[in-house]
Amino acid sequence: MPDPHEHEHEHDAAPEHFDVAVVGAGPAGLSAALNLVRAKRRVLLLDANRPRNAATLRSHGFLTRDGISPLELRKLGRAEVEQYPEATVAQAAVDRLTADAAGFRLHGTWRGSEVTATAQAVVIATGLREEFPALPSLRAFYGTAVHSCVECDAYDKAGQPLAFVCETADVVDRALLVASWTDDLVVYTNGVAPLDAAGRDRLARAGVRVDERPVADLEGDRSGMTGVRLADGHVEPRTGGFVRPTWHVDLDWVDLPLDRDAEGLVVVDRSGRTSAAGVYAVGDVTPPGPEQLVVAAGHGAVTAAAVHRDLVGGLEDLRDAVQ
Repeated sequence: MPDPHEHEHEHDAAPEHFDVAVVGAGPAGLSAALNLVRAKRRVLLLDANRPRNAATLRSHGFLTRDGISPLELRKLGRAEVEQYPEATVAQAAVDRLTADAAGFRLHGTWRGSEVTATAQAVVIATGLREEFPALPSLRAFYGTAVHSCVECDAYDKAGQPLAFVCETADVVDRALLVASWTDDLVVYTNGVAPLDAAGRDRLARAGVRVDERPVADLEGDRSGMTGVRLADGHVEPRTGGFVRPTWHVDLDWVDLPLDRDAEGLVVVDRSGRTSAAGVYAVGDVTPPGPEQLVVAAGHGAVTAAAVHRDLVGGLEDLRDAVQ
């Protein structure tokens, strides 16, 4: 496969064929690719290098790698995959996935160059796109003082005066989770998240304060976050907190019949098989959505084993279902 960094593909050149194409190089995709090359499968790993957690300084809960930068974790994982001769790793934004008699055909681009390939099987590991409440300074504090993954980052915020900004219907359950690490929590619904009397009572009994007024912004300086400023001018001192994003699945590039749930996530079986034979999905793009890195990596390994078994069993017959 020509290097997309050096020159463009010839339009009339036959694309290189692989056993498996893995789209996405987060922990799930890297784990799937690593286990597949160790099964002696020729693997193409494609990644646009736009990780959702790029602003996060440290990731936690990954055995032997607790506290590592997510970018460093990706770098190490990619190096492990690349050391195998069965692996081809390329940077590209995949914009089309189709199926034909040759198998699955992928098309992508990188800096004006085309990337094309065919594969017997495809693993989708592209993750999610997150959208935050519209607070001007949120990005300045995200990844240091403010986080989205409670399981990953709450330990380092334990006992601090925290804010939880949430505009979604699961505000009560998520707030109670955050409150298990601190007894000084203010929940900001921004006038959006729905709260009924039962929800307010649950939060009050847990010692969680609720402020349903609109939030203007977060306050702070180079030393860190110092408070939450409301639209009416009131500033509540806070040293950090959590924010609840909304998640979006970007799979317009997949021109195949994939079953999706109400949230748009790709429905899979326990081994990552989708409704399209020969197509697998793993990581955050599958229910229940965003997970810890170590969980995503584990799912990648499980799915890799399923892909290999299906290829051994004759995936060509199964793939006829998508023609």
